[in-house]
Amino acid sequence: MRLLTATIILFAASASFAQAKTQNGGQDIAFTVSMSNPHTHLLEVEMRVTRGLRVWPKEDILIMPVWTPGSYMIREFSRHVQDFAAADGSGRPLEWEKINKNSWRVKTGGVREWRIIYRVYANELSVRTSELTSDHAFWNNPALLMYPEGFLNEPAILRVNPAPGWKVATGLPAVAGEQNTFRAENFDILYDSPVEVSNFKELKFEVRGVPHRIVIDGEGNYNPELLRTIVQRIVETQIAIFGDIPYRDYTFILHLRADTGGGLEHLNSTALGFRRYEFATEDGYRRFASLVSHEFFHLWNVKRIRPDTLGPFDYTKENYTRLLWVAEGITEYYGNLTLRRAGLISDAAYLTQLAANIQSFQETPGRKVMSAEESSFDSWIKFYRPDENSINTSISYYDKGELLGMLLDLEIRRRTNGAKSLDDVMRSLNNDFSKRDRNFTQTDFQKVSEAAAGSSLEDFFARYVRGREELPYNQIFIAAGLSLQQSGNPIENLRETVPEGVPVRAFLGADLDDDDGRLMITRVRSGTPAYEQGLNADDQIVALDGKRVTRATFDERLAEKRPGETIHLTIFRFDDLRTFDIRLGTRVAAPYRIVRLAQPTEQQTHIYRGWMALR
Repeated sequence: MRLLTATIILFAASASFAQAKTQNGGQDIAFTVSMSNPHTHLLEVEMRVTRGLRVWPKEDILIMPVWTPGSYMIREFSRHVQDFAAADGSGRPLEWEKINKNSWRVKTGGVREWRIIYRVYANELSVRTSELTSDHAFWNNPALLMYPEGFLNEPAILRVNPAPGWKVATGLPAVAGEQNTFRAENFDILYDSPVEVSNFKELKFEVRGVPHRIVIDGEGNYNPELLRTIVQRIVETQIAIFGDIPYRDYTFILHLRADTGGGLEHLNSTALGFRRYEFATEDGYRRFASLVSHEFFHLWNVKRIRPDTLGPFDYTKENYTRLLWVAEGITEYYGNLTLRRAGLISDAAYLTQLAANIQSFQETPGRKVMSAEESSFDSWIKFYRPDENSINTSISYYDKGELLGMLLDLEIRRRTNGAKSLDDVMRSLNNDFSKRDRNFTQTDFQKVSEAAAGSSLEDFFARYVRGREELPYNQIFIAAGLSLQQSGNPIENLRETVPEGVPVRAFLGADLDDDDGRLMITRVRSGTPAYEQGLNADDQIVALDGKRVTRATFDERLAEKRPGETIHLTIFRFDDLRTFDIRLGTRVAAPYRIVRLAQPTEQQTHIYRGWMALR
């Protein structure tokens, strides 16, 4: 009741911030978000509806989204809602009831002015969720604001009452003459605009006269000028691909913490998390640049170039698509390639990272079980909920999508002698779908790719996108004068037998971790000696050949063994002591490398230099 009284007073004081008065049946929807006691982690929300003169329904349904676009998992944001109340324009309480997990029915009686208030517990800092502390507030609007059923296309106003000394940053345009007040053309835009409220720092720059800013909350060991330069180069490089800037301004919201990470894309902003002391090395800046690059490319790919079901959204349930390998995977491909094109890394550094990504994917047994399209479709139940067996049954649409994007790019360049590329595919999708407000399908993407290539790509899509066949790295790399190798041998030569002279090591096939002094098996990869001979995830290794081992000493002892030797493992499985005799397998003792041919042809050199943007 104290909250209701406080909000009514607030409403009276803030009534002027609504847009133009309602006319003949129209309505205004306005939110106020306050944070009177930040240490409680409770964000206070008022939603006020003012309607025109026509006859309105006697009751309204208010819905809290269950997920946020860009993060494909049901997150049940309504579990954090408390202290819900409703009143009419004069402050008289209205009857209401909760009708399911994320919906409330308010019996408005057809009045033309009514409002609800509630509080949301916000104590989880990620790019998908919300946090309010004594230091800052950050939230995603789907995790905070309800919408009236049937009115997602209505405009809305958002006013923020910050804690003393705090500023407000969001991608939403400001309402002229109103402090900390913003407008959204509809709820899709409102839900696509996260908000940071704190005493943040700002770094600013312009690209083609358009303002950009980096809003930084938290301390770190970054160099401000270097950070600004990195982000600006990424923005310039990606804008050059598409040729236009589809926004009036852009905001990067960056949270620096001891242990955070990730990013989430939006129409004219992005939320980023990065470890505050990771800027001490060149590799730390590279990882930061890769994160920024990925999220900024989403500005086009997924936010405007939209796969079939991804926008407009249904916020009450899963929105299934088989195209996340394009939306996320090809974005990951461009995110990393942009660093090379922007001159932030060398072509050799890019190839080294690409080879490591290929090796990681090839060492995932799930690649033989799940296709890129299947991984996309099942993201709602698999990607964000991995378990110890996920590596054997699934793949990441980020990982395989990146590799498919790279192979498709090089194949188009090969077929057109470098005249066309995946850039042309993305530009066509932008011009023919995004700018015409059309979503694209799986068939559309293949057809646009074939138009760029000048011939059918059915075999590629059937075998590697819809299918689960091994990716044809060297078959396509040769077009750019490259070869994927391990220990000097093409990868395909190592699949069945190991050539003489290639260094090998003994192989177990179990992933290990130290858990408070206990040596635990975290995953067992299918097809390996550990899997075939009985080891399980969550087994605790006590001894190797009768001697106690730690994480470090186990690796040292295993390195002394030869392929084919038998080791004696003592483990605890739950509370039972067991022993296993495991015959070790064979593994090539060398990383993957992408090697340039000693004497590439003129065409191979042309394709390579075009791909790497070398001048």
